[in-house]
Amino acid sequence: MSGTPGRPRGFDREAALDRVVLEFWQHGYEATSVASLTAAMGIKPPSLYAAFGDKRKLFSEAIRRYGVTYGAVAGDVITAAPDARRAMESLLYALAAAYTEPGHPPGCMVITAAVNCTSASEEVKAELRAIREASKAVMRARIVADTTTGRLPADTDADGLATYYAAVVQGMSTQAVDGVDRATLERVAALAMRCWPQGTAT
Repeated sequence: MSGTPGRPRGFDREAALDRVVLEFWQHGYEATSVASLTAAMGIKPPSLYAAFGDKRKLFSEAIRRYGVTYGAVAGDVITAAPDARRAMESLLYALAAAYTEPGHPPGCMVITAAVNCTSASEEVKAELRAIREASKAVMRARIVADTTTGRLPADTDADGLATYYAAVVQGMSTQAVDGVDRATLERVAALAMRCWPQGTAT
């Protein structure tokens, strides 16, 4: 039992965050109210403020929680693959499955949670943009590494290639939100991989 004032007996912070993730993921940052968040967690507003500070701070915690749960698949497959091409191919197919998996909202929370935010939520948009840019930078680094070792042509545009596949990932998320199924997203993945530079090592 926590001794923090306002926090209910037996409060499970991680379980509460899991429910908060689904609220923000489903409705987006601005459309998600404190009332809906407290209802999802089964607590009163004072308990939310005691445990998390405010809605903005709670959102940041929810994004971090998403990153180590639903969002962990991206980092896992990129790290495990032996080269950039197989990293990207594995990523696209893993996301086709993750974006359409039953039991949670479709798409990617980091892509969708601030799509319709106003200027009042610039901090939220910047936070999510930074996460997306960091993911793109990881893939760019793998592409650069493969140009150095000869797996990719020396004149490969690492920035352009990483940006292209980031656009594919974001588009797949949007398509999943629109109801596109896994098989269709896998076709998108297959088509996208045809754009990978030719003559790479396998």
